[in-house]
Amino acid sequence: MSTQATEDRILAVLEEDAQASYAEIAERADVSKPTVRKYINQLEEEGVIVGYSADVDPKKLSSQTIALVGLDVASERYVEATKTIKELEEVEALYSSSGDHMLMAEVRAEDGDALGEIISEELLEIEGVTAAHPSFLQERLK
Repeated sequence: MSTQATEDRILAVLEEDAQASYAEIAERADVSKPTVRKYINQLEEEGVIVGYSADVDPKKLSSQTIALVGLDVASERYVEATKTIKELEEVEALYSSSGDHMLMAEVRAEDGDALGEIISEELLEIEGVTAAHPSFLQERLK
């Protein structure tokens, strides 16, 4: 069994269930618990695993709205703008993108009005951010 195949099986289990115990991962990936521990430690050190999170169904959140906001940023201000966006408490996750927008931000707010304020008063006020395009998440389907 190759090292890459073992790593892939362990990662697949973690991606499916980030709360799985080492024993559960070992059983599902068909390896020993010490092997799981070794690979997870190595993957964390290498920055492959950057964190663990819970998947949330936005429809079931009480008093919270989640939106993916596509952000256009002037290329000469990209680094500084990205650093500033990452510091915003309401930005749960930030991704670089090769799609329609340079950045995609997962933004959480109390409601649509609060989200609009975050976009207009915080995101669009960051030097270099030229446009913001929100898409409200309605229901988690998978």
